[in-house]
Amino acid sequence: MSARNSFQSLRLDHVGRTFGAMNALRDLTLEIKRGEFVALLGPSGCGKSTALNCIAGLLTTTSGTIWLDDIRIDTLAVEDRGFGMVFQNYALFPHMTVRGNIGYGLRMRGVTKAELERRVDAAIKTVRLESQADKLPGQLSGGQQQRVAIARAIAIDPPLVLMDEPLSNLDAKLRLEMRQEIRRIHKGLGGITIYVTHDQDEALSMADRIVVLRDGMIRQVGTPEDLYLRPARIDVAEFMGFRNRIHGKIAGVSNAPIHQAITIDVSGTMFEGVTMTPMSGHDVTAMIRPDDLIPAEDHQKGIEAVIEAIEYRGRDFFGSARAANGMELFFRSERPVAAGESIRLHADPSKVLLYDGQAE
Repeated sequence: MSARNSFQSLRLDHVGRTFGAMNALRDLTLEIKRGEFVALLGPSGCGKSTALNCIAGLLTTTSGTIWLDDIRIDTLAVEDRGFGMVFQNYALFPHMTVRGNIGYGLRMRGVTKAELERRVDAAIKTVRLESQADKLPGQLSGGQQQRVAIARAIAIDPPLVLMDEPLSNLDAKLRLEMRQEIRRIHKGLGGITIYVTHDQDEALSMADRIVVLRDGMIRQVGTPEDLYLRPARIDVAEFMGFRNRIHGKIAGVSNAPIHQAITIDVSGTMFEGVTMTPMSGHDVTAMIRPDDLIPAEDHQKGIEAVIEAIEYRGRDFFGSARAANGMELFFRSERPVAAGESIRLHADPSKVLLYDGQAE
C-alpha cells in the first residue's frame, strides 16, 4: 500500500457480516471518493459500528470485498491498512503526555526520531493543542482529550480516518465546537473521513453524504439536504425527525411538476401532501415533522386534538396532543398553549410527505 495516500476511492462490494444466526451487515455496497466526509447514521444495532470495524480490520467480513482503488484491503491486517481511528472512549495512555500519546503509533511503525517529532508537532498544531503538549491526559478536559485522540489518528498520515461516536461523551457546547473542528481537520487532510453517529444533527452538519442504515442494510444514501427534505422511505423519514406518522386514504390526486400532489382523508379531515413513493393502493402514510405541524388559524382545517404536554423552548412551544382516534401528534406553536386545551393542527402541503401505506 505504498501509494495509499494518492488513492481515489474506497469501495465496499456486497459486504456482509454475521454473528451466528444474526446478520449484522447485509450486502453493503458503497463507494466513497477521496475528500468526502461520510456519516454512517442509524439507531443502535443498525450495523454502523460493525461496518466501520470491518473497514478498519477490527472485524473480518463474512462475505464481500473492500477495496482502496485496486488494492483489496479486507484481507489485510489492521496495521497494514494504515487507517487512523478515533473511538468514543479516547483510549489514551494515562501515563503518557500528549506528545507521547500522539507519537505512539509512529513509534510502533519505526519512524525515525526526526520524522516522528515533525509529524507530532504538525498534528498538535492541527488540533490546536500547542500549550497542552507536555500534559498528561488526566490534566486535560474531555474536549482536549478528544483532540489528542484525533491528533494521534492523523499523525500517521492515514488515507482514511474512522470515527466511532467520538463526541458522545462531551457536553452540548463542546460537541458543537468539536463538530466544527473535526470538519476543519478533515478538509485539511484531504482524505476520507467515515464518521459513525446516531445523532441526525451531527450527520447533517458535518457530512458531505449520509448513509442511513437499518438492520444491517443501507436504506438511503444522499446529501444532508436529500435526507432532510426527501427521505426515500418511511423509516428514513422517521429517523430524520418526521415524528408524526399519520395514516389515511387517498381522496384526490393532481399532477405536480416533480411529485404527485395527493389529498388524503384522515378520519374525516383532509390533508394535502406530496408523494415520495409510488402508491400501490388507497392506503397512505403521511410523515410530518413536529416543527411543521402547527395550530390552524382556520378552525375548520386540520386534525382536532387535545394537548397532553407542552414545553417552552425559548422562541416557541413544543408539545404533544391526542386526536379523537387515539393518534399522538407532535407539534410546534408560536403562541402560548396549555395542556388540556383543544387545538386543530395542520401543515403546509409541501411539508407533508406521503408514502405507500403498504411499504416500509
